[in-house]
Parts: sequence; C-alpha cells; structure tokens
Amino acid sequence: MSAAPRFSALLAALLAAGCDADRPASTAPRPAPAATSAAPAAAAPAPPPDTDRSYAYPAADRVVAIGDVHGDLAATRAALRLAGAIDGSDRWIGGKLVLVQTGDELDRGDGEQEIVDLFDRLAAEARAAGGAVYALNGNHEVMNVQLDFRYVTEGGFKDFEDVPGLDASSPRLTPVPPPARARAAAFVPGGLYAKKLAARDVIITVGDTVFAHGGVLPSHTRYGVARINREVRAWMEGKSPSTPAVIAAEDSPVWARLYSSDPPPTPGSSPCAALDKVLAAMSAKRMVVGHTVQRNGITSACGDKVWRIDVGMATHYGGKPAALEIAGDTVRALTGDATSASREKK
Repeated sequence: MSAAPRFSALLAALLAAGCDADRPASTAPRPAPAATSAAPAAAAPAPPPDTDRSYAYPAADRVVAIGDVHGDLAATRAALRLAGAIDGSDRWIGGKLVLVQTGDELDRGDGEQEIVDLFDRLAAEARAAGGAVYALNGNHEVMNVQLDFRYVTEGGFKDFEDVPGLDASSPRLTPVPPPARARAAAFVPGGLYAKKLAARDVIITVGDTVFAHGGVLPSHTRYGVARINREVRAWMEGKSPSTPAVIAAEDSPVWARLYSSDPPPTPGSSPCAALDKVLAAMSAKRMVVGHTVQRNGITSACGDKVWRIDVGMATHYGGKPAALEIAGDTVRALTGDATSASREKK
C-alpha cells in the first residue's frame, strides 16, 4: 500500500465516529460515566471568587503578539524575525521584548515538534535577557491532548516518532492506530509534550492587554481566569481524569469566535458589550485573539478594543506572516520587509 492510502486509512480510523470541522471534539476518549442514582444530585455550591491573578504579567515597553502558525516552521521563523525576536540562527535578540504567541502551533503542518521546542527555548533565552515569551494553548493544543488528531498531517504523525523516552506500547494507547501511537504517546495527558503544553496558560494579561486564543467571555471571568488555567494544566499533566468542561465547550476560551465575526462587531453591539464587561473585570484596555483567519491581515473591532491576529500565515492557508506590536497606547500591525526595515532604523 502506498503512503497516501495508508494515511487516508489512518485518518478514516481516527474519524470513524465523524466530527464536524472546526468544532470541539465530541468523540475524543472519555472516561466511562459514573453510576447515577434515581435521586437528583444536590446543586454544587457556587465557588468563591477567584482572587488568584497568576495569569497577570507586568506591563512592558514593547509587546508583540503572533497568531496561529499551524506547524509551519518557516512562517514561524518569519513572524519571529518580523517581531525582532530572533536572528538568523533562531537565537533570542529581543532583549526586554515580551512576545506572546496566542496558540495553535499544532496541526495542519509538519514542523510542530520543532516549533514547540523553539518557543520553549526562546522563553528561557528571553528570561535571561530580561524579556519574556508566553506561548498559549489554543484549540488545536487541546485537541491533541484529547487525542483528537483530525488535522494532523502525515508528516505530523511521523514527526514524533523520534522523540526519546516515549512509551508507544502503553496499554492505554491500544485503541490508537499504530501509525499514530508515537504522537499519542507524546500528547496523551501526562505525556512528554502534553506536559510541555501544561506549562502554558490559556489566558493571560500583559499590562492592560488580555491575550487568549479564541476569546474571553463574561462567563469565563465569572468562572475564574486563573481557575481555567489551573484546571487545564492539571488535566494536561495527567492529574485530572478528563478534559475540563470549561475548555471543551463550544464557547470556551479556545473555541469562542464572538469577537471575530465578519463584518466585525461595532461599539454598542452585543459582542462589544460582552467585551466591555470582560475588560472591566480584568482591568484591561484591549484583548488580542487568534483562531479565526483574517484574510486581509490583522484587524480590530469594537473601537480597537479587540485585535484579531490570525492571518492564516501557515502554508495550509497561504497567508503572509504578520505580528501585532503594542507599545504603550500605540498598537500597530507589523507586516513585510518595509515595516521590519523601518523598525530597525529606530
């Protein structure tokens, strides 16, 4: 059998139950439901207000955000260079720059392992230089830890076969088709790459800007931003038995598209009113999101209170690398050689 039919057969096995594209997985492995009694369960008491602000990082003179890169290493490098973060050898040159990547490093491309490792290394180099790199978890990171491999390429399955220390023979991976077991061993909760993702947050603030993959809704701030980060981290580390409901829902912070509609919402509209509530609750001025491709480049909505930075830069989408720069109250898109050159002259 040639490689293409084998890959098609693998995807068929993974998709056997059928999933809608760009929707949360309804078929990812789940533990068996607990036995229930005839009597209804008592309502759980409301949790106390979450005063944990571990998601909040100090303001910086210059913050640059990069959206979805989807396994495209060349596009990732181009965006990082555009941001002034790396040199031609992929080494940190950003100094005190704070760089945020809003998730979806995984799926649709073949360079995922190197991209995840690159951001981990840059985080250490930036910290040593007085800067910071914060890579967030998006819906595709969540899907992979759910072992939902709908959007994995053939190269993406092979990419993790050389990871040392993976136990692809674990009994819990028996249901996974053999060509996908190395990747599954890497991303199953408690696996090596699941733990790498567990070190990342879902939602953060840097100064007065909120960053998330899909978007933060009022229900999320009521639930607790730090609580969401904690619960997702515990699950990815293998310390919690199932995907947290708050991250698996269609309106979760990694799946929400409320602020990314086309045409964009305008001040006073329902999405913008929701955004205002979130920003007030998080003491922020603006939000930056990815997840929904903006075909004409980085856009804003709600009177520049939300910036949408997924430009489809990966080869899968055919877009061009771009980044969003925040310097004080000045927010602008960085695109192409001209922008990069003008910044270098400063």
